[in-house]
Amino acid sequence: MTHPAPSRRHAIAEDLRNQISTGRLRVGERLPSEAQLAARYKVSTPTLRNALALLQGEGLIEKIHGSGNFIRHPLHKITYLGGGHTRAVQLAPDGVLSVSVSTTNLRAQGPLATLLKVAPRSPLTEFLHLCHDGTTPHSLTRVYVPRDLAPAVIPDPPSCSVVTATLASLRPPLAEVQERINARLPTPEEAAVLRISQSLAILVITRVATDVIGRVVEAAILVLPGDRSDALFATRHAPEEGNSNK
Repeated sequence: MTHPAPSRRHAIAEDLRNQISTGRLRVGERLPSEAQLAARYKVSTPTLRNALALLQGEGLIEKIHGSGNFIRHPLHKITYLGGGHTRAVQLAPDGVLSVSVSTTNLRAQGPLATLLKVAPRSPLTEFLHLCHDGTTPHSLTRVYVPRDLAPAVIPDPPSCSVVTATLASLRPPLAEVQERINARLPTPEEAAVLRISQSLAILVITRVATDVIGRVVEAAILVLPGDRSDALFATRHAPEEGNSNK
């Protein structure tokens, strides 16, 4: 049985993949320009870019705007643990991500007002958590809370654990947490911040926490590139009456 020949973009990607796996192309090394690679493989620039996009989607190559394409350090995989009242991300056992937090005061508009169920221009505070794996952006989370539930003083520099604990201490007890998960392509802004290809699918988890009177006290939007993350949701069931072991 004969198999169809691989397309040029897949053949190019396979050749570069082999060079990376055998060490001929080393981590941190800059690839020749796209024009040079296109000439080397005797293909058009769009075909060459499609081949590079395959490797970017696999996490092997990182494209830095204005600098070129680089062989990337393998990024640690993380797992989002759903189904709880606390946002939880499980780090790979052999690596720890560093997280920086920045804050912005803003007014609710459009989808944000709808998400938090507040009137347009209601005062909010945004906490932007940007994770890094070494020097490479890894993932990001935007947390929004009503201004009256935001701390009056933010630690400088703010740390992820301190900010999360402070927000939890200021909000009323939670009654419900809804989590919505979907996969899509990144926006140009998300691709630029995370330094990923716009063809790489991302996992977007939207968490909305409400209190006993139904007020949204926190909304979080997690953006997790698909080449370094997954999500786990577990449901525990109590034994049915009459079926338990005696």
